[in-house]
Amino acid sequence: MRYRKIKAAACLILASAFPTGFAAATEPASCQTVRISDVAWTDNQAINGFAEVILPALGYTPQVSVLSMQIVLESMKNGEIDTHLDFWTPGADSLTDPYIADKTVEKVQTNMTGAQYTLAVPTYLWDAGLKTFNDIPKFKEQLDGKIYGIEPGNDGNTILLQLIKDDKFGLGSFELVESSEQGMLSQLTRMEKDKKAIVFLGWSPHPMNMQHDFKYLSGGEEFFGSESSGWTAARAGYTKECPNVGKFLTNFTFDIDTLNEVMGSILNDGMSGKDAALKWLKANPSALDKWLDGVTTFDGQPGLDAARKSIE
Repeated sequence: MRYRKIKAAACLILASAFPTGFAAATEPASCQTVRISDVAWTDNQAINGFAEVILPALGYTPQVSVLSMQIVLESMKNGEIDTHLDFWTPGADSLTDPYIADKTVEKVQTNMTGAQYTLAVPTYLWDAGLKTFNDIPKFKEQLDGKIYGIEPGNDGNTILLQLIKDDKFGLGSFELVESSEQGMLSQLTRMEKDKKAIVFLGWSPHPMNMQHDFKYLSGGEEFFGSESSGWTAARAGYTKECPNVGKFLTNFTFDIDTLNEVMGSILNDGMSGKDAALKWLKANPSALDKWLDGVTTFDGQPGLDAARKSIE
């Protein structure tokens, strides 16, 4: 009888140590470092910026590695990266589908809808008649036979290279100029000054939609989709190994206006993704309510309280 009373008292003490609805962390120590990939797109920097603000407030250490898209997938397959927060569909499907199929990469959550990703032209070129993918060859001379993409290996470039290889839309003799997001946008700015012809990869959300006057081309929906969505991926088994981080990743969805605002701070004000995200969270702390619903700190305390204190 005495043993039972002592045991019951001990249980009451343990129960009172943690608020209702939360328990001591059950994740292994290896979960405390969250290995996140970054493909150096501004939207990826913005999304990762939120993670770099929130995860430390919960007692985790985000470790961000800048990698190409293909290396991201291989690193997740090999267990070297835990999560990538910025895959786009259908644009990246040709790259991601094999990893989803062999179950080395898992889709955690659709984190954004209503996005767009396809070829675009300045409005003055649209007004001149270049409005569809089929119109591009008609302007080959003005375009100098070039289409401007971003970094080698990214999903949009992969689609364009296949279109060129297959001579879809008569693009067989075109050259894809691969550089980077900033390199492509710098080229667009130079060409716009003299109203020269240029076809380039455009997407939304991105501040380019406010900084440049351009139109998206129609006709490429079979390859780029009529609308894009973003999604969060994790290496196989990660969300089961680290269920608290997995819960955060599942909750972590956002809208285009949010990303446009944070990306604007990165591109226009020279802020880091983390600083831009923190600025936005200070102005919009209620976003944490949804993102941290049911999420604890690493040691089992209420996550929302810890995050609110961190951004004050």
